Amino acid sequence: MRKIVVLEHISLDGVIQAPGGPEEDTGGGFAHGGWISSYSDAVLGKALREQMNKSFDLLLGRKTFEIWEPYWPQHGDVWPNVNLATKYVASSTRTSSDWKSSVFLSGDVAGEVGKLKQQDGLDLHVWGSGNLLQTLIKHDLVDMFWLMIYPTTLGNGKRLFAEGTIPLKFKVTESMVGASGVIVVNYERSA
Repeated sequence: MRKIVVLEHISLDGVIQAPGGPEEDTGGGFAHGGWISSYSDAVLGKALREQMNKSFDLLLGRKTFEIWEPYWPQHGDVWPNVNLATKYVASSTRTSSDWKSSVFLSGDVAGEVGKLKQQDGLDLHVWGSGNLLQTLIKHDLVDMFWLMIYPTTLGNGKRLFAEGTIPLKFKVTESMVGASGVIVVNYERSA
């Protein structure tokens, strides 16, 4: 059985929107894109490389997929496993892509993801994908949150835990603090 692992850059006030760059996601008038750039350090870099070097499949929302689709096939030297992974994409508008091993899910996405979890295979990593995350959380499909918590507040933007969050319990299985103050923590579901 597969696990769903959510990997997110998150601010102290829970924002996950556009951590990588100013044009990444300006939805809702978000003007703080690229907010993680000043926090890079060796501890965070090592932790990210360890995650990126694992074997996984991806579960992505359409918007995140469309940001990644033109970029990662051209930058496989940086993250080879992203191109090897099967990319499951939740979308009501897309049905195909030239990016190798892309599979589109539509309709009852929670039901489709539930079926994927029951299959043998690699864990499903979710990066970004704010709207999809809300569906996964609401339907109790997340097994693990691997979070990079940044010592900043943004005030507005898409949040990891938004509407529809249900009561769930987690335990910390790994944590570290980088020199820049970023806390990397892994939360796994507990009984």
